[in-house]
Amino acid sequence: MARRIGVFSVLAVLILVISWFVIGGDKGLPEPDTVAQRDQSTDISPTGAELGQPDEALVEHGRNLFTNDFATRNAALEAIRARGNIDMVPALVMAMRYREDARYEYISVLKDLTGDDAGTDWPAWMLWQESHPDVMPFAGFDLFKSDILATVDPGYRDFIYQGVAHNIRLEEAVWGGVRAGSNGIPPLNFSAQISADEATYLNDDDLVFGISIDGDTRAYPLRLMNWHEMFNDTIGGVDLALAYCTLCGSGILYETKLDGRAEPMIFGSSGLLYRSNKLMYDYATNSLWNQFTGRPVVGELTGSGIELKTRPVLITSWAAWSEKHPETTVLSLETGHTRDYSPGAIYADYFDSPDLMFPAQVKDGPQEAKDFVFGMTVPGAEKAWPLTLFEGGAVVNDTVGGHDVVLIGDAATRTVRAYEGGDLDFEFFEGNDELLAADNGSQWTLTEDQLTGPDGQALIRQPGHIAYWFAWTSFRSQAPVFEVE
Repeated sequence: MARRIGVFSVLAVLILVISWFVIGGDKGLPEPDTVAQRDQSTDISPTGAELGQPDEALVEHGRNLFTNDFATRNAALEAIRARGNIDMVPALVMAMRYREDARYEYISVLKDLTGDDAGTDWPAWMLWQESHPDVMPFAGFDLFKSDILATVDPGYRDFIYQGVAHNIRLEEAVWGGVRAGSNGIPPLNFSAQISADEATYLNDDDLVFGISIDGDTRAYPLRLMNWHEMFNDTIGGVDLALAYCTLCGSGILYETKLDGRAEPMIFGSSGLLYRSNKLMYDYATNSLWNQFTGRPVVGELTGSGIELKTRPVLITSWAAWSEKHPETTVLSLETGHTRDYSPGAIYADYFDSPDLMFPAQVKDGPQEAKDFVFGMTVPGAEKAWPLTLFEGGAVVNDTVGGHDVVLIGDAATRTVRAYEGGDLDFEFFEGNDELLAADNGSQWTLTEDQLTGPDGQALIRQPGHIAYWFAWTSFRSQAPVFEVE
């Protein structure tokens, strides 16, 4: 049973958007150049209905929900009410977000159509919608949604359009408050790196994404990545993208070279969200991808069976990373973009709040919505561990889908590394966090690639990542969670 949670800063987004409606044109939506940046304050079966021939009358009713002309809007509402079909609910819920001044007009019709009273605001009805997957949108909803998003930024037509293939609910793909694609949140593509000694802008306690492949060791500070949410790069000869969702606290490292494609995929942030998780897109086809699963969910590649391969990445402090890897390079502040990269310049209030910025159901369980967990997926199995298990530095021996794993972490820096367990149980050797003692008496050394034991035995590092609890359970809903004894 999911519980409703607060939505942080949604009212701020709404107030900003409503002001655009009040001063805007007939349709009441903002001009594209007014949207500069986001307000800082699981895959399912295809819905299918909207892939048919659009019902032009219903599409026009949906569009008229957004007009500033009361008579036109009221006529659309009464036509929707009289028709009595629940398939117009997604259009009404969408309109609620942008037309706060007409909110109670929409709610009246929503109550009549659904027989429910979900609440008096957009987040409440979004949560209602998420919990009612049986509600299918009208034929032409994809065209309607494309038209509305295009009034914010025409670039959104590249992602949502009439007849677009999809295996998520388009009605739950919501505007994130930014321009479309790289015009909203520009990725860092092959950005300049500097040496650790040159990185005087970093503080010891600044968190970084640390990556090391075949001797190529790099750091990507979160205070830069908070602005860009994606990088495309080649590290140790491997083409990669770090897909970072600030809203769900997860940075996942994907390989971008796919079988059958001559060039690696380049990814960006679309500006759209699904259950408070960003939808990324590839430059080649403009397909939307689930950031959390690495699968295409809207557009040309939907149903292709592609799932991006993950690589190990960790979060740690700059002090810990640079001490362990003095040879590391790190992102330069010369990114080609004008941003305030100082600590806490963006999302500070969100990170400090227990609430979400956009609505999403939160699964009941031992964790709060924005508690951190470390999650792993292996073929046929998934599992998560509360970050609190690693307070003070800890070693956790466990299994995932029958595979032995050992996790070494420190909650203070949000750091967890996962390795094959090799039928052994480990603990720190005499308090040294880089040496492990196994239960057979052997001693092992920790590196980024592997645990190295006697006679060169190796237990290989495994991919995994940090995430907020709500995001993990939204997209890995069947995964067990380690039970603290």
